[in-house]
Amino acid sequence: MTRWLLAESDVAFAASLVFVTASGALVACGGEKVAGTTPITFASVSAGSDHTCGLTASGTAYCWGSDAYGALGDGTTTSSGTPVPVAGALTFTALSVGAEHTCGLTRSGAAYCWGHNNFQALGDGTATDRTTPAPVSGGLTFVALSAGLTHTCGLAATGAAYCWGQNVYGALGDGTSADRSAPVAVTGGLTFTTLSAGGLYTCALTTAGAAYCWGFNLYGEVGDGTTTGRWAPVAVSGGLSFASLSTGYDHACAVTSAGVAYCWGVAALPRFSAILALLSAWHGRPPSLATDSAMRETMRLI
Repeated sequence: MTRWLLAESDVAFAASLVFVTASGALVACGGEKVAGTTPITFASVSAGSDHTCGLTASGTAYCWGSDAYGALGDGTTTSSGTPVPVAGALTFTALSVGAEHTCGLTRSGAAYCWGHNNFQALGDGTATDRTTPAPVSGGLTFVALSAGLTHTCGLAATGAAYCWGQNVYGALGDGTSADRSAPVAVTGGLTFTTLSAGGLYTCALTTAGAAYCWGFNLYGEVGDGTTTGRWAPVAVSGGLSFASLSTGYDHACAVTSAGVAYCWGVAALPRFSAILALLSAWHGRPPSLATDSAMRETMRLI
């Protein structure tokens, strides 16, 4: 039986989806096994736009795919069709793959990132690409990370959210449009349990299950009933309480504790179909798809 162990950024940027079977083997969406000279058992995988990374039960990270900017983390810029170990002998508890960068969280809560850094998504205080893991500046510790298109966010044990990278549309939520090369606190004093970095925006859930989003909002990604960009967190319309949330490039979806999925943003039914199938599998209920093509700007029930 296949386990659906996809990180938040998997659905956001994956050109093709990869799943982990019950035995820990990797299988592509069409059923093909991921190649490798020596079988590697993975506990989780995270897929970006052109590369994928997997984490073993022991915390060893492997990546494969495009490596033009060092996103595989093996010290080179050589793309690989099979998993290569991430350099540095670090042990991770979680990985999150963005468009062209990757971030990992160690057992101590320290964050490391590698890959494309032109918008400072690595958070190491520079705009220099890294082919091996570089520590995120600031000395903060996190319990969760989420890598987006050109920004990254981390969640502290206190529930405080921090973001870094490109901020021209407010994806960092610090009330400005200035890019940041190191973590800055999301404004508003909210306490979150989950956060997900999307294309040019970010969403998060509070301890009460309320959804908040901020950043680019041309297609209603923020879910507040407008198409106005937001530089600080605003509540998603509808007053619903969610148990989980995931952002895509230009849309977001969340699931209630009853397993009902809601989405907002760009109305791309094929994309929603794939996401709903995954969400429903996670919650053990069959998917149902809306035929309403006007699913933008305001949240619709699916």
